[in-house]
Amino acid sequence: MDIRFGRISAVASILSCLTPGIRGAAAQTPSAMEFAGLACYAQANRALPPPAAGEQRVVFIGDSITQSWGDVERDYFASPDRINRGISGQATPQMLLRFRQDVIALKPAAVHILAGTNDLAGNVGPMDLEAIEGNLASMAELARANGIAVVLGSVLPASDYPWRPGLEPGPKILALNDWLAAYARRRGIVYVNYYSAMTDGALGMRPALALDGVHPTAEGYRLMRPLAEAGIAAALRQGIERR
Repeated sequence: MDIRFGRISAVASILSCLTPGIRGAAAQTPSAMEFAGLACYAQANRALPPPAAGEQRVVFIGDSITQSWGDVERDYFASPDRINRGISGQATPQMLLRFRQDVIALKPAAVHILAGTNDLAGNVGPMDLEAIEGNLASMAELARANGIAVVLGSVLPASDYPWRPGLEPGPKILALNDWLAAYARRRGIVYVNYYSAMTDGALGMRPALALDGVHPTAEGYRLMRPLAEAGIAAALRQGIERR
């Protein structure tokens, strides 16, 4: 995503892991490793110790909305049991490719998946809803196959994308969120409805909650945090009950 964030530190962090295809028109076709951003957190993953006894580690995987969350709410992700693995500009195919390295290998008790808006923006080319849904389902199924509880976050409201204006994503976001909620019910997965808490009622995000109509402000993240924690607590309870 080629947008302005309110803090220089957030910009620096996001640029360090920016998806190659979003860096500029001169970028070459990336290798599979570059496409997925596998190098972004490779060193941090190696340095991360295994979870301590009794630790309920949670990994957050997503795009710049997740990555910037880590910059805006540093205290939240300062805890060793809250690990941020967001990469700016990424869509679900890229997250799926790095899911084993950036989620499963870290041995979390739960994963928070917040993705889909960049797919609708066409960041990696045109994608239909069925393809996006398949990638989200694959991440959820990979997690559960490895004993990781799943939290699926709704796509945040957006009436337009400043880096790709005119797409009118609002109705597609609603459709994707309807699918996410239904899939979560069918599979017994926790769904966190950020959309309803943040919408302006006209397919966009409330101005006080959004920097650019897409990315949350500090106030937006403060609103999201307790919703995320409630979802995580519910998912962790489910995980204990399954054992």
